[in-house]
Amino acid sequence: MIINCSASCIKHSGTDYNRKQRMFFSYTSLKNLFLSEMRTEISKYSSPTSYTITENDIAFLPDPVRRYFRYCGCIGKKKMINAKIEWKDVLFRMSSKNKWIRLDCYQFNSVPEPTRIVYMKSRIMGVFPFEGRDKYHDGHGNMLINLMKVFMVADAKGKEMDESALVTVLAETFLVPSYALQDYITWSAIDSNTAKATLKFNESEVTGVFHFNDQGEFIEFETNDRYYSERGTEYKKVKWSVVASNYIEKNGIKFPTTLSAIWHEKDGGFEYFKGKIEYIEFDKTE
Repeated sequence: MIINCSASCIKHSGTDYNRKQRMFFSYTSLKNLFLSEMRTEISKYSSPTSYTITENDIAFLPDPVRRYFRYCGCIGKKKMINAKIEWKDVLFRMSSKNKWIRLDCYQFNSVPEPTRIVYMKSRIMGVFPFEGRDKYHDGHGNMLINLMKVFMVADAKGKEMDESALVTVLAETFLVPSYALQDYITWSAIDSNTAKATLKFNESEVTGVFHFNDQGEFIEFETNDRYYSERGTEYKKVKWSVVASNYIEKNGIKFPTTLSAIWHEKDGGFEYFKGKIEYIEFDKTE
């Protein structure tokens, strides 16, 4: 999502900027970095599994999650080890007072260890190019922002970033349904259309609630385990949600194609990300 991409920008993630309030030169192409990191992750698990998802595999899940697996056609399909996701019509804004900006987003998720890598690019004020690389890997979150392909304006990391990036992985569980079967996620039932999940990895632990409709579709995720920063100096946990809709079917599997992310502050919620999934490819081998 994030789901981002439910992609989050620096302003909306807990971070340690790792800089002295100044820009510094960088000749690193974040697109090339994204591609290199994706290839490295793919090479770790170069042989896609031949195992399929069975009713026995989902027997331990709460009722609404089992219903999702059946509705989306996952039973009898191979257990996905990774996914490459391409987004379209992605819009992002820093606050409710800011104008929307358009982003190009490309994403890679890996399942054996929770991993999420996103590359994004756009132009500030339609003129100045910037690139971003948002990552959760090896138990840590990191956001890099490059301006005009020369200035590295942010290298965000730290406890708040670790947890914010990890809960984004959790929010995207049903984009790559094999996530739901991993030992690092534990489930508990709430009611017939709601289930609670906790993702624990490395030194971080995050929790969220998934909502489903009667048909079996996942429609919303909400959590209190994501950090918000107004100016990048102080961080607080703020309720955060992701809304999913417009399911389509490709290669026998249904998945949501429209997603949005919302911050729920005391004075009301504001949507800061929205986009559409144009393409998902499971089990990339190169």
